[in-house]
Amino acid sequence: MKSDSQSSKGHVPFDPGVPYKMGQDPIRDAWYTTFFIENHLDYYAYPDHVDSPEQVRFMVYIDENERYYPCSDHMFGTIMRRVKSQFLQEKYKDVLQRILDLIDRQIEDEWDKTFLKSLVTTKYEHETRDGLMIPSRLEKRLLKIYIDRTQIEDPNLFEKTDRNRRAFQVLNSEAFQAALNHVDDAVLLSSPMSLHDIRWRVDYLKLRRLFTLSIENGLWETDDILRYTVKDYLGLFSRPLHGDGAEPLWEFLQVKKEEGPSSVQQSKKILWLADEAGEVVVDLAIIRYLAQLGHKIIVAFKDGPLFTKVAFYDAQEEETLSQELEGALLIKDKGLGKKQLVGILKSDKNVMAISDGTRENFNLLLTSTTFARVFKEVDGVISKGPDQRRRFFDTHFRFTQDVYSISKDANGAASIWYKARHPAVIKFSHEDLEKKARAVISQMVEAKQKNMTVIFYSGIIGSVPGKEAMAKKIMSAYTHYFKDQSASTFIINPSEYYEPGLDADDLMYMWEIVQRSGLIDIWRFQTYDDIVKAFQIMETKVPPEWVGKDATFSTGCTKEMKIALEVQKEHPEMQIIGPSQEKFLRRQDYGVGKMYDRRLDEICAV
Repeated sequence: MKSDSQSSKGHVPFDPGVPYKMGQDPIRDAWYTTFFIENHLDYYAYPDHVDSPEQVRFMVYIDENERYYPCSDHMFGTIMRRVKSQFLQEKYKDVLQRILDLIDRQIEDEWDKTFLKSLVTTKYEHETRDGLMIPSRLEKRLLKIYIDRTQIEDPNLFEKTDRNRRAFQVLNSEAFQAALNHVDDAVLLSSPMSLHDIRWRVDYLKLRRLFTLSIENGLWETDDILRYTVKDYLGLFSRPLHGDGAEPLWEFLQVKKEEGPSSVQQSKKILWLADEAGEVVVDLAIIRYLAQLGHKIIVAFKDGPLFTKVAFYDAQEEETLSQELEGALLIKDKGLGKKQLVGILKSDKNVMAISDGTRENFNLLLTSTTFARVFKEVDGVISKGPDQRRRFFDTHFRFTQDVYSISKDANGAASIWYKARHPAVIKFSHEDLEKKARAVISQMVEAKQKNMTVIFYSGIIGSVPGKEAMAKKIMSAYTHYFKDQSASTFIINPSEYYEPGLDADDLMYMWEIVQRSGLIDIWRFQTYDDIVKAFQIMETKVPPEWVGKDATFSTGCTKEMKIALEVQKEHPEMQIIGPSQEKFLRRQDYGVGKMYDRRLDEICAV
């Protein structure tokens, strides 16, 4: 590997202090692209495995010409500088040693042990030769080789089971329960006089004590818990909570140290990123308490084995963990649509569990669609452990949600860090979308009261990639013409209601509420003649990308035709005008977060 001066002389040098964007230097752009391809993180090279840029934007705020990478800025800068770095080599060696130690612990046959070590080392040398591989991606590949060759489904299953068992013993021991509910003189003397404020003080004290306990990994990694007394637990609880995130977290959870909140308490939707086995049992104690306070919590586990990280399989099958999750809703569908997810969030279940879709510490380029949509829908994210903290905080990237990280600091005490969501993020909750839908319905009701004919006009808006602005002009030009030609009509043109920040998921959710209201008299689907007429009104020729287009080309219109036919069964008097329903076959599914059919990605990438 050569230095920057040797490899790209005369080109823009890489500055680790400035976020890298494509278009600055062709040689560096090629290295940059190779980085994603070699790590199997390039969407266009691996569309079946890597999240689309639109889905990533559900979670990460990305500037124009910038791509999110799932590692620290320091790690990315080291790789981009193309210098043989001691830092990177040490990280690689740590990964290799971890796998070799696993082989030593679990493989007894010397022939098998030698074979596996040689195989893993050979793969290691191949993958690290160019210095392009992120260590966590290397770890995943080497661990997969071990699992595939040994047929051990989860190499750390028994260790995780022991950890969860010990943590369960902690929470159910007499000493711990006595310490958790202990009230000393200082608390009594400083307690407020009203019962309302005492309740808030109790909530704060219990949650603070559980947060402090949740980073004490020694309690579930050894059998020392057998000797812990009330005094030992009180000593743990007395440790301070460090970090700039403590106060923001209490405010987010609406739990105050001295007195209750001045405003009315509102239920929060929280995404909780679980980390280690054992620790997760304490996490669930916190989560159940938060649920009692009225919050909804979605716990995310790993999709498969990753050393002692807790996996979704553990949540279903491991005895202690499945017992602790009794009554929680386990969401196994990795591709939930927005409407399905909103329905679940509106249910009476306050604790839910999902897989994040990955087998890595934290990689937002490989998450499941369900995880990405949950990330987008919640009010905040609580992350556990140092590995996830690095991915959130050792990077310049900002996210679409406020992030609170709980981990152990250098002194062994609990610390809470806070990273606010990017200020430019525009968020529409399902309540916001429902409110917008109700506003349109109110206009429809008012029009009906005036004996006006209500017409809903479905047309292409985002299904010709990159032509959204022109699509809106076409829709507006034709609907204005249509209105001028028709007496006493109220025409709904969806393109006039679009706002920055609304994606296809949001728009379909909002408009389906309107469409199923039963107030539409005529549902008109855009024809090619409509498009031709719109360009005539604009006094210009039809551009080639619009020739032959009609509503059947649109993914949204295809879905809306299905809705229209269902609505017509309930309201037979509603007319459907436009291309015949049999022609709505081409565009079936959005790419997640896109406004066009996912099969058009190949065209867009050219």
